Amino acid sequence: MKELEMANVTGGSQPKAQVVPTAQAAAVGKTTIEDAVVAKIAGIAAREVSGVYALGGGAARMMGAIRDVLNTADLSQGVSVEVGETQVAVDVTIVAEYPVSLQKVADDVRTAIHRAMVDLVGMDVAEINVSVNDVHIPSDDDADAEEARVQ
Repeated sequence: MKELEMANVTGGSQPKAQVVPTAQAAAVGKTTIEDAVVAKIAGIAAREVSGVYALGGGAARMMGAIRDVLNTADLSQGVSVEVGETQVAVDVTIVAEYPVSLQKVADDVRTAIHRAMVDLVGMDVAEINVSVNDVHIPSDDDADAEEARVQ
């Protein structure tokens, strides 16, 4: 804030006058957030949860693998949303890592998506449904650096 000092003509102490900027009127208009954007934000939030291996069912993951090869990831894979005027509902399908508590992962996914919807999208959340459709089990095939037992 800018401060102006007033001259002391009467010899007594006078308070300093403050120049307060006037509040600017907020611009008027409507913001529209597309369903695909809301789904992408929910997908990103779900992927960041520890214990989530992937999103989507088998066919969606297969298409995702093809997209990865083509270097075009679909961040909303496995996520469907319904967006209303003030509320959003989210359905997400996940593949969990083994051995994690499926209930804990599902709760953590709900929490992450809820936070993203409120903080980033600015909407209330009606519900978040999490489906765990598979569990990823790390196998010997996943480790490329492992040597064969026999030569």
